[in-house]
Amino acid sequence: GLADIGMASRALNSSESDLYGFTIAHDGICVILHRDNPVTSLTDRQVADIYIGKVVRWQRVGGSRGPITVVHKAEGRSTLELFLQHFKLNSRDIQASVIIGDNQQGIKTVAGNPDAIGYVSIGSAEYEAARGTPIKLLPIGGVAASVANVADGAFPLARPLTLVTGTPPTGLSKAFIDFVASPNVYDLIREQYFVPPAR
Repeated sequence: GLADIGMASRALNSSESDLYGFTIAHDGICVILHRDNPVTSLTDRQVADIYIGKVVRWQRVGGSRGPITVVHKAEGRSTLELFLQHFKLNSRDIQASVIIGDNQQGIKTVAGNPDAIGYVSIGSAEYEAARGTPIKLLPIGGVAASVANVADGAFPLARPLTLVTGTPPTGLSKAFIDFVASPNVYDLIREQYFVPPAR
């Protein structure tokens, strides 16, 4: 009750059925490697095996002889929750080398370490890769990690970006939510490398 509107970078879950969620954009989550890493794709099983410590050297998955640096998100991050769900992992089983917070920290960590693997927002990663940051986005399930593939529903690991209220919004709160979910701001959403909500 301390705020009129909150934000979550995921859908509301079943334990939050007393709240009201309003999708204002979509984003994907992708696995990233350093641009110089020769690996161009990993299966879901290979990603899972890397994160639980079953695979600890890149040569096991077609890369160099170097040890894999596993970059993982801190507890409470929605990207962590969705990553674990998609790859059918438990947080307690993860063998992380580095724990990071936001997407930018993850991108910088992987960009600075040719043996690192991480996962971040597709929007952030695509933006940084286009600017020359030495990372590459791996496909998931054979689908390229791109904002375009999130937009057409092809990318398998995507999430809504949600505004949340404790009661049905009225007055100024409703006007604000209606505005930020409207085509009036689609240009701003795209500028942030997110996908406007389907209408």
